[in-house]
Amino acid sequence: MTRFSDRIMEAWRGFLDRNGHKLTVLVSAEEKLFLRARTMARAGNLEGAAASFDEATAITGDFVEAVEGHGEVLDMIGQSDVAMSKYEAVRKVRARSREGAPDRSFVLRRTGRFPAEIAAYTSVLKSMRQRILPFIARGNALLAAGRPEPALIDYESALLLKPGLPEALALKGEALSMMGNYEKALELFDAAFKARPKDPDIMSGRAIAYIALGRIEQADADWRQQLELLDVQRASARACVALRLADYDMALIHLEEALRKEPSDRYWQLYRLTALTRLGKPPTIAEVPATEPWPAPLFGLHGARLAADEVLQRADNDQRRAETAFQLGVLALSGDREAARRWFGEVVERASPSMIEYAAARHELARLGG
Repeated sequence: MTRFSDRIMEAWRGFLDRNGHKLTVLVSAEEKLFLRARTMARAGNLEGAAASFDEATAITGDFVEAVEGHGEVLDMIGQSDVAMSKYEAVRKVRARSREGAPDRSFVLRRTGRFPAEIAAYTSVLKSMRQRILPFIARGNALLAAGRPEPALIDYESALLLKPGLPEALALKGEALSMMGNYEKALELFDAAFKARPKDPDIMSGRAIAYIALGRIEQADADWRQQLELLDVQRASARACVALRLADYDMALIHLEEALRKEPSDRYWQLYRLTALTRLGKPPTIAEVPATEPWPAPLFGLHGARLAADEVLQRADNDQRRAETAFQLGVLALSGDREAARRWFGEVVERASPSMIEYAAARHELARLGG
């Protein structure tokens, strides 16, 4: 069984076919263990699978797919109590993860590593290397996993097979944008836009490239056109676009509708609080328990129950630091415009341009004259 799983991994190491298509992608040590564990489990070697899953999670504790797989195997061999602890660990990791904004394409709304999906498409490409869809599908999984470099190669392979394909052009633009190559990304989005001028996902990607380059008016034009094209039922997506525009009146309308559909969503509650604060309307601040995961501390910040330093200490990655800096800027606007300018400047300096807070901070700085 070990030799069989090693042959699977050998098939997933990098080489090019005679047409220049890269049929395989590099795999990390923990992903190799994960795939080996899945192979063992399917063959009935549950003890071996449990051991490999355990090794994978020992390397990276937040490897959700491996932790979940470990729990499933433990359940199957009768270790239900231990399995429950694995499921609880998965729940906690997912609670700490923020999904992609709903105004972005489906590809970018997903979060995870997707090792099984990537491996499956790699296997398909071994026998169907002249098909476009497996390259695009694997590229999408890689992009969603935050791996734009190999995703870019897959989109280029798709374009070798069908030059000018609008979907592949736009996705290649997204990969380049994620890599920070915004000028080149704009060229791809422009080409895709010519073929599909009514595609809101293309407008979203191009707007983010524009805003990253400080071209606010052009970004706004795309976002406003995206709003016209988005289905009116997609309240959360429309709210996100309005927030990127820092159009708080419009955002509030869509956030109210989003909350009617998802009343317990903490981000819609937070953004509603943000919009009310910016509009000078006395907000009702939810009493979010301090034990709740992020973004709970940001409610404490708005309610003056937590000091800025304490919230910043709990902002344990760049995304959360940017979210905190943005909210501090919003709160500072009414009394200390220079402090607000500093906080919004930090968002622009540190955050990914794909974040809602980045675009909103760009607009706030433009209003402040900085």
